[in-house]
Amino acid sequence: MIIQYYGDYCFKISTKPGGRATEDIVIWTDPLEKGAGLRSPQGEADIVFFTHGDGEAARESLKGSPVILDCPGEYAAKGISAMGFPAFQDDKEGSVSGQNTIFAFESEEMHIVFLGALGHDLSPETLDRLGSTDILFLPVGDHKALSPEVAAQLVRKIEPNIVILMHYKMPGLTLALENEKAFCDAIGNCPKEALPKLNIKKKDLEGRTLETVLLERGS
Repeated sequence: MIIQYYGDYCFKISTKPGGRATEDIVIWTDPLEKGAGLRSPQGEADIVFFTHGDGEAARESLKGSPVILDCPGEYAAKGISAMGFPAFQDDKEGSVSGQNTIFAFESEEMHIVFLGALGHDLSPETLDRLGSTDILFLPVGDHKALSPEVAAQLVRKIEPNIVILMHYKMPGLTLALENEKAFCDAIGNCPKEALPKLNIKKKDLEGRTLETVLLERGS
């Protein structure tokens, strides 16, 4: 599985759910809206996760005919099994910022959880439903939504092998976000350098717990 970051909540994940001899399935998460200052991945996607908002402009810019998942539910598409869990973008049940969908999916024997624009702690019931997590995508730059302390506590509750940070200040992104430093201070575990991309297999997760990963912006 190859994971590349394009800023905000936008990732390109290339994976082979059918095994090594099969073709890649390309997943995009929350393609960037116009005005964000950065561009989404180029090319076509097979599956697109939209966790929050209507993403109208981003949807119109999609090429091909990807499967779009944008609400809670149980899904199977292109060899990927996914679950969408209801959540909110704030700690007031969405009354301020709206709803959010957490997506969890399986591929290459790994369980991936994408929190999207989550703005609150998770209930024990939701944590239990998320299950054992190999890779967690975590928003850390909007302190009005998910504070660094709550984000760090949430990571420790979920106990993933790897945490990939997202939705934080970076060059070119016009959104009013903070950088990742406050979260890194709270969790006490962040790398000094970002990786161009993450190439990961199930066997690579052995012995890795709560390891934080920063990714450079893809081009």
